[in-house]
Amino acid sequence: MRASIRALRRDERGSAAAELTLLTPLLILLLLFVVFCGRLADTKLRINDVAHQAARAATLARTPSQATANAQATASAALASAGITCQSLSVSTDTQGLKPGSTVTVTVSCSVGLGDLTSLGVPGSRTFQSSFSSPVDVWRGTAPNAQAGGAP
Repeated sequence: MRASIRALRRDERGSAAAELTLLTPLLILLLLFVVFCGRLADTKLRINDVAHQAARAATLARTPSQATANAQATASAALASAGITCQSLSVSTDTQGLKPGSTVTVTVSCSVGLGDLTSLGVPGSRTFQSSFSSPVDVWRGTAPNAQAGGAP
């Protein structure tokens, strides 16, 4: 009798199935965490690209107000195209007078809900911010009222 009880204690049949049953939820959580981190990194890269596109669009304008409007419109369109929904979007443009040879810097700040980002209902939000500078073409013309020292 004792020998059969000892044999049953040493019998490991079915232990792999029990271990797998216990570890499956942890493995799924680990997989979801990896997906979450990947989505965060992807969103940061997309915000960097949006800032680049907005800065480039701003350098093509002829006036500082048009440059600011171009940057805002381009950032909104690029975010929509990338599938990113911002809870709050801020696009600031530093045109430095928009003179040929100067640099235009655009800073994009986008607050994204983590639940929207992962589709898992994670609470909270994260603000992504990116700046990009683009030079204004040295050989381009200026707006007629922006000629050397002329008043608007």
